Amino acid sequence: MRILVTAGPTREYIDTVRYISNPSSGRMGFAIAAEAASRGHQVVLVSGPVTLPAPEGVELVRVTSAKEMFEVTASAFDRCSAAIMAAAVCDYRPIARAGQKQPKTNQTFTVSLEPTEDICAHLGAVKGDRIVIGFAMEDHDHRRNAEGKLERKRCDAIVLNDVGTTGADLAKIEILRKGFGWSQPYSGTKAECARRVVELAESLVGLAK
Repeated sequence: MRILVTAGPTREYIDTVRYISNPSSGRMGFAIAAEAASRGHQVVLVSGPVTLPAPEGVELVRVTSAKEMFEVTASAFDRCSAAIMAAAVCDYRPIARAGQKQPKTNQTFTVSLEPTEDICAHLGAVKGDRIVIGFAMEDHDHRRNAEGKLERKRCDAIVLNDVGTTGADLAKIEILRKGFGWSQPYSGTKAECARRVVELAESLVGLAK
């Protein structure tokens, strides 16, 4: 099986130096890619800016912005049976990017933002008989928000990731499969959680055949 995995944050630049981003470390996505490769799958890993080395046996494509991640991911998905969308893509980017660093002043500085591409929703819309597993990280109404994402993005399953584990070695996840409801919460290392996510992808692809 050929699996597409996204990981890490994106950076949406305000000028040549400053950007909007988030604290995603990419560890979960890299762990998923490593686990999938260790089980004999071909893996394309599309990652935002992180310091992690490429997992052994994985085709790694590094990107910076949501637009870049969208373009690479949309193209790579054509050759894949499943996509696991673990990246923490910025929801907004500046409408205009200044061509040079803006000097600090004592005046209010306003940045107008526009939505970025919804990569997971795009894959959900074009997947056909392929599998898309989304990720959700919520700080309130956790399950309800994740359930909404599952439907809006047409995912086959969604992994609810605890916001408190961002950047940590440990993770706490719950999995919602379309038509099957929620799993029990599971806590473990990100490698252990990655194993469960890859097993989920294998199961879903098997059911889709």
